[in-house]
Amino acid sequence: MPKTQNITPPHWVLRFFRWFCNPDFVEDLEGDLFERFEKRVNEKSLKAAKWRFIIDVLKLFRPSLMKSLKIQNFNNTTMINNYYKVAWRHIVKEKFYSFINISGLAVGMASCIFIAFYVLKELSYDQYHENLDRTYRILQGAHAGAERDIPPTPENFRFWGNAPVGPALKEELPEVEYFCRFTPGHSKLIKANDELYNEKNVVYGDSTVFKVFSWNLIAGNPDKVLTEPNSIVLTETLAKKYFGTTDVLGKTVILEQERECVVTGVMEDVPNNSQFIFDGIISMATFYDIRPGIFDNWGYVDFYNYITLKEGTSVESIKPKLQPLGEKYTSDWEHANFYLDIEPLEGSYLHSVAARQAGKTGSVTNLIIFSIIGLFILIIACINFINLSTARSLERAKEIGIRKVVGARQYSLINQFLSEFILLALFAGVIAICIVTVAAPYLYELTGVQISISTFLNPLFLGVFIIGILTIGLLAGSYPAFLLSKFQPAKVLKGNFKTGSSGVVLRKGLVTFQFILTIGLIIGTSTVYNQLQYLQNHDLGFTKDQTLILEFGFDGEVSRNIEAIKNEFTNLPSINSVCASRAVPGGYHPNAGTLIEDQNGEMVPHSPAIYEIDPDFVPFYGIKLLAGRAFSYDYYSDSTEALMINMAAARQWGYTDPEEVVGKKFSQWGREGKIIGVLDDFNYQSLHNEVAPLSLRYEPFSMAMFSLKVNTDDLYSTIQNLENKWKELIPHRPFSYYFLDDSFDQQYKADNQFAELFTAFAMLAIIIALLGLFGLTTYTTSQRIKEIGIRKVLGASVGSIVLLLSKDLSKLLIVAFIIAAPLAWFAMTKWLEGFAYQASIGIGIYIIAAISISIIAFGTMSWQSMKAALQNPTNSLKNE
Repeated sequence: MPKTQNITPPHWVLRFFRWFCNPDFVEDLEGDLFERFEKRVNEKSLKAAKWRFIIDVLKLFRPSLMKSLKIQNFNNTTMINNYYKVAWRHIVKEKFYSFINISGLAVGMASCIFIAFYVLKELSYDQYHENLDRTYRILQGAHAGAERDIPPTPENFRFWGNAPVGPALKEELPEVEYFCRFTPGHSKLIKANDELYNEKNVVYGDSTVFKVFSWNLIAGNPDKVLTEPNSIVLTETLAKKYFGTTDVLGKTVILEQERECVVTGVMEDVPNNSQFIFDGIISMATFYDIRPGIFDNWGYVDFYNYITLKEGTSVESIKPKLQPLGEKYTSDWEHANFYLDIEPLEGSYLHSVAARQAGKTGSVTNLIIFSIIGLFILIIACINFINLSTARSLERAKEIGIRKVVGARQYSLINQFLSEFILLALFAGVIAICIVTVAAPYLYELTGVQISISTFLNPLFLGVFIIGILTIGLLAGSYPAFLLSKFQPAKVLKGNFKTGSSGVVLRKGLVTFQFILTIGLIIGTSTVYNQLQYLQNHDLGFTKDQTLILEFGFDGEVSRNIEAIKNEFTNLPSINSVCASRAVPGGYHPNAGTLIEDQNGEMVPHSPAIYEIDPDFVPFYGIKLLAGRAFSYDYYSDSTEALMINMAAARQWGYTDPEEVVGKKFSQWGREGKIIGVLDDFNYQSLHNEVAPLSLRYEPFSMAMFSLKVNTDDLYSTIQNLENKWKELIPHRPFSYYFLDDSFDQQYKADNQFAELFTAFAMLAIIIALLGLFGLTTYTTSQRIKEIGIRKVLGASVGSIVLLLSKDLSKLLIVAFIIAAPLAWFAMTKWLEGFAYQASIGIGIYIIAAISISIIAFGTMSWQSMKAALQNPTNSLKNE
């Protein structure tokens, strides 16, 4: 393939290769590199080929292929060896300061390395799929009433959709190559090897799963494993859990006590950098056998839909066809309009704003914040490195003077100091890798980022690491190297030397910048902590403490005897009350197309969330009734023609007074009747969102779980008694439970993770900044040691000297606070926008930040100042 101006490898990489490679090998190796590059451009893409070209060149960067080092004379070799000997001796001689300098930089580099791995992991979600660039997710939305002709905004679309849309797109759009549907991982009872398992993450999936997605099937034919009814594919983990081995083809499991499914395939566990994760797939044909009616129902939503476009197809060419297709199949909808859209699978983990996602989602804002923190930490560490190194290097002024007297040139002195700083940076880098390796298990538990020794042996990492060490060493060492190499020997050897005012301005500027970053991190940490405390203490509108949840998965036998089972549980010691429902706060719930009579007597459609509950649910959870009454066992019609709603739903239908909606007619899922009560809004979802409209109906045969209010004084005995009673009453289902508060708080797992990481890295940055301040005070006091001696001789007190040395620091702190406070406020206000309920960024947070940074700064400064002020003045004046 002829090379063109556009289709060429990166020029800078090519120049680097020609610079280090032995001339005897350049022509042959360069030809091979170009040949591989052109082949990858044809097979993959120009971007992928360029990345591989960089990696190939880095792999060739080894001694056997490098140019021979031409030593012009013995003196140069001796000088270079001397540089490193002197550097090593200075590091060993000044053990304490070398430790502070290296450890501070090492911690900064370790933090930066981990944050880089964390960000790369978040960016890697779903990137392993071969057809990623052609795979899209189907989004669905509906508007009703006055809004029916207004297309939904991106936030109003849902990834959760109906079953027939995938086949319709495949049939009517020639650009679509495959479609694939999944169901959410609802609770399923599975029996294997005579053991019962309550699986929450086994899904139904189409036979095209392994055509659309690149999940590795280690046993079975990918084209056939999910084509027939009653077939199931297990992940390795699930296969070993059921049978102790992955050699399980042909074995059977029992689904919901009645359907025998044959294991037709075993796949590797879904990688943890996947948004949609499951433990097993039952063929969609099985689900069709169970509930065929929903596969033609465009109004029933319980599926995640994906499509893969044919090669060369532009997504823009099919977007205009989506809405007409949706309208074709929903033209008989009287009260709402149906809307379709698609979004790429690539990047959906971080960028999708659609509701009802298939799994957890990431946050671009959080990644930006962590990237900025990582950069802050590295900058603070480098500033610390420069300040402390400069302060200690001034003690070597006489060494430099002697070297100059015996003929050393400025460039050789610069090389000496730069080599010393690069050596320090290399030590810090090695320690940083050790820190990350030791902390890897904790980091994995917190973030899921896997780091091992092999991670650091990756050629790309090694290349970036080496370049980073050289860059940090050169940048950090340049100022002290050029500063010290300019000293005049005569003045230096007399002990009469001072640095210029430009150096003072630079150092003060660096420390001020450190303070700005540190103050910003303190304000940020306080805001994050304050917000999480606010979430934990916010009145949810219901009680979730001491609530135990027992799931029975829509079991028909349990449903028929539900009141008797509840009474048996209530008779147990330590069980105060029991209710049954299909959903509980913080858990999965469906939505229901609902018509309610408005103030003009018209039936207006909306699609609120729905809770199917028994009459004990409302009093059990302590939800406040605003108008009407709650469900009651005394009214038989409550289970056939009654509906309750929350106040958010009343407002959605145009009512501001809850009393006005009571008695209005409704129609929902085949049931018609009247609204009997209005509940106060309670946060049945995360506080990231405002309370959404909710409908509640008494549906005795649609329950899936019990809620039990337990006495936690002797929790172990309570659980044991419950398990024994469960085995007596419901022996055909496994006993599984969880506490509602733990489950509800899982919604804030990502927020807690963010808070822990933010706090940890903020504390590291503050500690490193302390070392930088230590460097400044060391330098300042060493420069003014004779002045301090003279002041003491003239009668100055220790306090007045400490105050004198601290005066400049006060100015730097004030400037830093004025700059940092508004910047931190702006950044954290943006972060808080992700919560519907926000704690205010009050003046107290800024007072805490000001007091904290003052204590930290003046504490560090005072220690050095006191040390200088208490020194015997004769020691500092003896040379005068």
